[in-house]
Amino acid sequence: MLVVDDSAFMRKVIAELIDASGEFRVVGTARNGFEALKQIHALLPDIVTLDIEMPELDGLQALGYIMSESPRPVVMLSAADGPGNDLTIRALELGAIDFVRKPSGPISLDLASVQSRLLDALRAASVVNLDGVRMLGRLRAVTPSLVAAPSGVARRVVAVAASTGGPRALAEMVPMLPRRLDAAVMVVQHMPAGFTRSLAQRLDLLCPLPVHEAEHGDLVRHDHVYVAPGGVHMRVVEGAGGPTIALDDSPPVWGVRPSADPLFQSVAALFREDAVGVVLTGMGRDGAAGLRAIRDVGGGAIVQDRESSVIYGMPQAALMLAGADRVVALAGVAGAIAELVAQRRSAA
Repeated sequence: MLVVDDSAFMRKVIAELIDASGEFRVVGTARNGFEALKQIHALLPDIVTLDIEMPELDGLQALGYIMSESPRPVVMLSAADGPGNDLTIRALELGAIDFVRKPSGPISLDLASVQSRLLDALRAASVVNLDGVRMLGRLRAVTPSLVAAPSGVARRVVAVAASTGGPRALAEMVPMLPRRLDAAVMVVQHMPAGFTRSLAQRLDLLCPLPVHEAEHGDLVRHDHVYVAPGGVHMRVVEGAGGPTIALDDSPPVWGVRPSADPLFQSVAALFREDAVGVVLTGMGRDGAAGLRAIRDVGGGAIVQDRESSVIYGMPQAALMLAGADRVVALAGVAGAIAELVAQRRSAA
């Protein structure tokens, strides 16, 4: 393990948290991106933890070199909420496996929670499929259409579940959706509060469909993408004007909140055969029971294949429990979504 941070104090704290676990061993540290690249070639660490904001060569620049010249799992270290959220999302698009918020200060009460979160990220990194972490090219913003997106109440919904590797997968998949999908898209990405807003804003720049961080009471409209806010579950309920988003802070499901299963199950109950569930890369089994609920009422199911998944846990669990209408590589997910939505539109 190589720990990279421009703060000597933070390098010491992170290294001690890692070594204290007994699961991983720190073989070296670096104080900027240039030193990190030298240490990677000298020490050949299995995993790198990489600070985002550093002098000389920052985390994003170093990450680009690592993923292109010496690919290996990288976990980003992010400061507390703020402008750095956008940089964290970009790092995940570039191929970082996950990110962890740094401890908040020299006498921090959150060291235990930081260690737990860091070890979870390192465990995921240790089993990652590097072939599925192909670095995305420079993504280009979409030129806004002069024609406003249709705003009719959604009659069909595509529910998407993603976790580890999800931001990168979404950055590739969502921009490939057709501008006239004729369905709403609802995304649950396992991510803390604050970062989901940055994720939605980033996807909105890339996608032909408008992308929003969902708000309680939003009317669900076709040809719009809604990202579940971090820290709350997102469901769809029947409102006075049609399908409406409901957010709540009920207990985590599978240890996460937002969880995909509550969304998928609510979509199955409300939209039945006009629902399509999609399970992308991620650790664990969130989305499996929800995909089964969608299939049980005649809805469609798409699962990302093993080869293109950064972590195959969620897709594998979904496939074993629910099966799928399509098992496709990430590059084929948007096309499969459009196909299953079109089938439901023609059957209406």
